[in-house]
Parts: sequence; C-alpha cells; structure tokens
Amino acid sequence: MKSMILILKLILVLALLFGLYLLGSILLATFTNFSPPEKTSIAAEGNPKNELKQDETYTIYNWNIGYAGLGSESNFFYDGGKMVRPKQTMVDKYFSGILNKVEEWKDADFIFLQEVDINSKRSYQLAESQLLNEKLITFFSSIAINYQVNYIPIPITKPMGKVKSGIITYGKMKPTENVRFQFPSKFPWPKNLFMLDRCMLFQRYPLANKKELIIINHHLSAYDNTGTLKAAEMDYLKKLVLKEYEKGNYVVVGGDWNQCPPDFDPYTKMSKEEADYDQSNIAKDFMPSDWTWAYDKSVNTNRKLVTEYQPNITFTTIIDFYLLSPNIEVKTIEGIELGFENSDHQPVKLVFSLK
Repeated sequence: MKSMILILKLILVLALLFGLYLLGSILLATFTNFSPPEKTSIAAEGNPKNELKQDETYTIYNWNIGYAGLGSESNFFYDGGKMVRPKQTMVDKYFSGILNKVEEWKDADFIFLQEVDINSKRSYQLAESQLLNEKLITFFSSIAINYQVNYIPIPITKPMGKVKSGIITYGKMKPTENVRFQFPSKFPWPKNLFMLDRCMLFQRYPLANKKELIIINHHLSAYDNTGTLKAAEMDYLKKLVLKEYEKGNYVVVGGDWNQCPPDFDPYTKMSKEEADYDQSNIAKDFMPSDWTWAYDKSVNTNRKLVTEYQPNITFTTIIDFYLLSPNIEVKTIEGIELGFENSDHQPVKLVFSLK
C-alpha cells in the first residue's frame, strides 16, 4: 500500500512539474511575443552602385534553404520524423554547400531566400544571414523576420528552444520602397505563440517608362490542415498584386507557397497512396487567366521529411515557383536539381523580360 501511495505521489509531482513547465513556457512566449504590425519599412543594407537595367532580361533565383538543418540526411518531427535538429557537423556541411551554390548566382538581379536563421538553437546559433551577406557583397540585402520565439518547449524531451529566422531578398539595385507585410493568418492560441508570423517582403523599383517593377518574396503557411491560413494569405496577396497591376506596374511574386501550382499534378511521379500525403493545389481560377504561374514541371522542388531523403521513395513535389503579371514575358524557367543535398527544397531560376 505504501509503495502504491509513493507511486501516486510521484505521478502527481511529475504532472505538476509538467504543468508548470508548459505554463512557464506559455507565459514567457506571451510576454515576449513577436507581434509585428501589418506594414513595416525594412532597411536595404549594402553599398552597391547599380541602377535598374532597362529593356533587358532579368534573372531571379528562389530557394528555401531550410535553415541548413534539413539536408538529405535529415528528417523532422513536425513532418512525422524524429529529428529536432541534426548534428552540428551536418548543419555546418549543409550551410557550406548552400553558400557555395548561392555564390554562383552573383550575376543574378535578384535572389529570394526563405528560412534563413539569424540566431537559433536549431542551427547552433549560426549567423546565416550575416555569412550570406558577406558572400553577396554586390547586392543590397533586406531581411523580414517571420519567426522569433525565445523558447519553443516541444518536443518535451528535446525542446527546439530559441528561434530567430526570416526571409531575405537580395537585389542589385536599391528599392525605393521596401516593406514587410504581415499576413492576416494565425493559428489558435496558444499554438500561435510558437509558430511563424507569415509575411511577404515587398519591393518597388522605378522604371524609365514611369512604371514600376514590383518584386515580392514570401513564405506561406505550412501545417495548415484546414487550409484557412493559406486562404487568408492568398487573398491578401491577390488584392495587393492586382492593385499594383491596375496601376500599370509589373509584378513578380516568388517564394515557398506550401501548395502546388494550379495545373500541376502532385502525383505524377508517385501515386497518392504511395506518397501517403495529401498535397493541395492553388485553385485554377484563383488569378485572372492572363497571369502566369511559372514553374519547371520536370524538377520537383520539395521533399517530405518523414525520413531521410531516399530517391524514388521519398515523396517530392513542386511548391516553389513564381506568379507573374500579364505584362511580363517568361524567357526561361528552370528547376535546379541538387538531390536535396543541403535543403529539403531545390532552387528555381527565372529569366524574364518586361513587355
């Protein structure tokens, strides 16, 4: 009887400690919550002396680098795997590969990156944004923070801890307007305290014909089982880009959409049953028919993280692509096959001209 009472007391003490741990984590997140306004001006850092080219082609690279923690040997607990973060040697190896690849893009006009860590436990406090800036000194750099939490308490046995991360746009020219727009989407409380604050980085460049080139880099919601968060984000984006196009401006939107393009079949390389994953598409009538969804259907850009990457076994799809206004002509669109070596995403190169 005494041993049973001791066991019950121990269970009660553990339950109390667990409750205090969760309560403390929620209180800390509440009092330190990153809650940006809808519109925030962002500084464009750097000193390049470049002007926007006129009547030429423009090149953009888009890549979610997965904070150098989601390379080919990684899995991730949010996706059904077991790993919270890889070993530090793996992070260093992945980031070295990312730097080497991005350095090859110095002749581009713009580079869009997502999931770039500034100071996060998951990437061993590696100053990724600073190291990228040092490689890309011929560009202006602009970063919009979309993930800032002092302490993430899950998983209980190995908490994620501190995360500070964002999306970066590199451009050869300095924009006349450089704004972080907060999307109107949030998970229910208290989950929203520990998730990303989704946003877009909006840039405006004047042209000789008195019109403007609008460049937008974004990272839309994931783990959105009902689709309500992405729906709110997409509606917000749609209103913004249509408004700019109605002014006569040129609009390019790129990033990690966390959904497939309207006409892309996610299950061409693997059946839905084999994939064991329900992949959503953007509705075919979401945008007017004269707008262009630009993607390379021959190269899948994202792989799922239930296990490490296994070619022809791991489910892959396309969720990284571009949306272009009708007054823009696609010259080439190319998915860059890297075998998901250093990220769970693959880059996409766009070359375009203004009509």
